[in-house]
Amino acid sequence: MAQKRDYYEVLGVDRGADEAALKSAFRKIALQYHPDRNPGNKEAEEIYKEASEAYTVLSDPDKRAKYDRFGHGPGFEGFGGAGFAGVNLNDIFGEIFGEFFGGRRGGGMQRGRGADLRYNLELKFEEAAFGSEVQVKLPRPKRCEPCDGTGSKSKQTRTCPTCGGAGEVRFTQGFFAVSRPCGQCGGSGHVVSDPCKECKGQGRVAGESTLTVKIPPGVDTGTRVRLAGEGEPGEAGGPAGDLYVVVHVREHPIFVREEYEVLAEVPISFTQAALGAQIDVPTLDGKVKMKIPPGTQSGKVFRLKGKGIPHLHGSGRGDQHVRVLVETPTELSAAQRELLEKFAAACGEEVSPQTRNFFQKVKELFG
Repeated sequence: MAQKRDYYEVLGVDRGADEAALKSAFRKIALQYHPDRNPGNKEAEEIYKEASEAYTVLSDPDKRAKYDRFGHGPGFEGFGGAGFAGVNLNDIFGEIFGEFFGGRRGGGMQRGRGADLRYNLELKFEEAAFGSEVQVKLPRPKRCEPCDGTGSKSKQTRTCPTCGGAGEVRFTQGFFAVSRPCGQCGGSGHVVSDPCKECKGQGRVAGESTLTVKIPPGVDTGTRVRLAGEGEPGEAGGPAGDLYVVVHVREHPIFVREEYEVLAEVPISFTQAALGAQIDVPTLDGKVKMKIPPGTQSGKVFRLKGKGIPHLHGSGRGDQHVRVLVETPTELSAAQRELLEKFAAACGEEVSPQTRNFFQKVKELFG
């Protein structure tokens, strides 16, 4: 018989781990290897069983004390032996996995809840930055009015005979119990004997809804806005699901966003760069004046504080960064060319100092 692994090693915790650490470690393993998520995978089932055994022992102070003293030796009764009388595995698993099995902590399945829906919403750059209210048309089932969403012509339902109204069925898999939604009632706990003609017993009919979605300032592509209760209506009068509006922001012809910062490139002339100037710069708030100091080089970045994107769910704004690009004239008049030639002659060279230094370095490098 293969030797059992140390329980602390199985859960990946140290020997001084408290109850919260044990529960967290077990939950992480169970969510990955539970048989419901790995049907037919024997290896995953064994890993889950091993973790369940380790958690059941270490979560009980008396059994943990004996295990710490004897390990898997003769002084320890072993899993499933007399030392585990009175341990309710369902209670242990249920406390940790209320939502994992489809239910709620402390009781039962969440009966007949409607499905969550997703809506992809495209926004302009400015709408995402400053927020907006957008009207969306959403094709989604509606609660059937004639039967009030019960699916029954008489608006009466009866308790599901399969699950007894629990909305779930339990069965034993190895040494632990597994809960699944009831197949007959779909988890609602109720069945209909006189189906409504309008919805054919579903409690829902096809339809389209128009909703007003409030978009907070600072959203970006991928941001999700949750509208509670705006998903599909539940079965047999159950609660509706939620609607998740997923934002997609259009590209802007001028601005580029990086988190809450905004970058814009602005062209300036050679004379503005050389002599300095005050130019108009576009921002999300409109045009502002920005000073260009004399001798500005192409690619220089200036910061406009507080002209970026508002912080999502917070206060303040990012900054705008303005990169200036010096434009070289491509067509010169005779007068312009004469003036530039005089300028070059006044500088005593036909090439710029940077260019001359570059060629000097090349000459020194290659002889």
